[in-house]
Amino acid sequence: MTSGSATITSPWFVRPPTENAARMFCFPFSGSGASAFSAWPLAIDDVEVSPVQFPGRENRLGHPHYGTYENLAAELTGPLEPLLDRPFSFFGHCAGALPAYETVLRLAERGLPTPDRLFVSGQPAPHDASRDRMLTMSEPELRAELETFLRGRGIEPRPDMIDMGMLVLLRDHAAAGAYRRTEPAAVPCPIVVLHWRDDPDVSLDELQGWRAYADSVEFRVVDGGHYDFMDAPDELLNLLTSWR
Repeated sequence: MTSGSATITSPWFVRPPTENAARMFCFPFSGSGASAFSAWPLAIDDVEVSPVQFPGRENRLGHPHYGTYENLAAELTGPLEPLLDRPFSFFGHCAGALPAYETVLRLAERGLPTPDRLFVSGQPAPHDASRDRMLTMSEPELRAELETFLRGRGIEPRPDMIDMGMLVLLRDHAAAGAYRRTEPAAVPCPIVVLHWRDDPDVSLDELQGWRAYADSVEFRVVDGGHYDFMDAPDELLNLLTSWR
């Protein structure tokens, strides 16, 4: 592993590495990219915030889509390796929690450092992932969902914006639909499962399956709705740095 990682650049990471004492790698939800974390500060209590940019969106729109979460995790492991030179954690929201989990498994398989914590937010466990209500939606229903999401963020959706968003969402949706893990595979790090108190889509009971995925699994309830993590609420950020 190399030192002086502040000189490392990669299309997988939209922010250059810093000299903070620890890092938090953030995995976005289906249809989104690293900009989902644009409101998050560059660092929190000396923890560098490093959003992961999946291929096939935003500034990587011209890069081939990853296809499956397993492929995504395998492709990400190499670019991550030189950045694992200090304590780190993973945060994955909604479907982003699944490639975050798969990446931990790939790191462990390669004998590389694994996160001090895996934070999973608003996402049932891998063996329950097929219960996601969006997986039953038709393309017109997904388009309506995207329009509702944008309006909820204070953005009036233009047709060209929706078309571009659907290009990403449909490919991510296919990856989510193809993901199957019938039996839990434990990770060698503690898991913290976050439930959003006002989340209409995922209940606290639906998150309980994560108990089989690590020796230490903690559940925390935070105020807000399913997408309120994007606003970087203090309660969430304080919780995400409490492992240090």
